[in-house]
Amino acid sequence: MDDDKIAALIADLDHSDKPRIRAAVDALIPLAAAAPALADELNRLLNDSQGRHPWPAAYILAHLPRPSQRIFAVLLNALDHPDPDIRWAVMLLLVRLANTDSEIVRLLLELRETGTPTQRRMAIYCIRDLSLTDAASLQALLDSLGDDDPTVRVAAITSLKGRTEINSDGRKMLYDLFVNDRDLRVRNAAAVTLAQLGSPSEEFLAALKMAAASDHAQLRKAATAARAIIQKRRSAPAGG
Repeated sequence: MDDDKIAALIADLDHSDKPRIRAAVDALIPLAAAAPALADELNRLLNDSQGRHPWPAAYILAHLPRPSQRIFAVLLNALDHPDPDIRWAVMLLLVRLANTDSEIVRLLLELRETGTPTQRRMAIYCIRDLSLTDAASLQALLDSLGDDDPTVRVAAITSLKGRTEINSDGRKMLYDLFVNDRDLRVRNAAAVTLAQLGSPSEEFLAALKMAAASDHAQLRKAATAARAIIQKRRSAPAGG
């Protein structure tokens, strides 16, 4: 590809049209891998404070060997991007990178505490999609059950569905959210997650029965779904 076409692609990284940005990113990833001079130019853009959108350059450079801390920082910052498509694209890339770089896992756990509400939520989804089984990641999710932002609490709750190692204290936290949280989205998510974790307590079953008769349609729906999950588990053949 000639220099003029490459220059046009680089210019498109700062375009207002999202499909055009995406096309430029996709075209530049293989080119940057084969052309050190292009990678150098992308690094210059990455560190150019005048650039409106540093994330496309970081996204491209992250596909090259040994991404820098600056690249990680820009990608983590992009988890707060107002466009959800961009947030999720960056999240998927971070998950892929984190599978081979424990430093990114550390940065995500840190962001889960220090980021904006959107960054905290997206960091939790990264932790979820990494399918981590260590105690630190479980504790991070449990800590986020007390987040001030209800969307972060929902993210933490739904990310606990597969963490069957959660102890009785963790289940009690989920139960308290189901019964007492002021946000119905949180209560709904807690009901379904507790049901999916299995071994429901009598206290939880009684609370589900009450919720199934609630004046709130969404809470009734969640309670009904949770009870159906529990019933399905009970009727499943042993070992099936």
